Amino acid sequence: MKLDHIGIAVKSIAQSRRFYEGGLRLTAFPSIEEVLGERVRVLKLDVEPGLHIELLEAMDEESPIAKFIARRGEGLHHLCYAVEDVLLATESLKSQGFKPLWEMPRSGAGGCLVNFFHPKDTFGVLTELSQPPK
Repeated sequence: MKLDHIGIAVKSIAQSRRFYEGGLRLTAFPSIEEVLGERVRVLKLDVEPGLHIELLEAMDEESPIAKFIARRGEGLHHLCYAVEDVLLATESLKSQGFKPLWEMPRSGAGGCLVNFFHPKDTFGVLTELSQPPK
């Protein structure tokens, strides 16, 4: 297991990317991806090989990102760890008493299979597990 990405909730990818690309000189992936199931737009920025930042912008007011920003403002949303088998990793954490947000993993950005664990169980940090596409 390794850190895959840091998710940052933003009101506007267009505005916030100026800091990450211009200020920090991070390289953005070629396009913004829409994850329709979560109603979010995602821009990935390379930090180093195998680690990136995801800027997360709500597609509408019902998006979990819109609700997060309304409650807490823009900022750190989650940490994501890459796993070989998200089903196995989810079951392992469940057997230890940690509660996933979803009973079964879902499709995420980049075609990954993902699941999240609630911050109430993970000491205040929303935690994502992500299995890359085969």
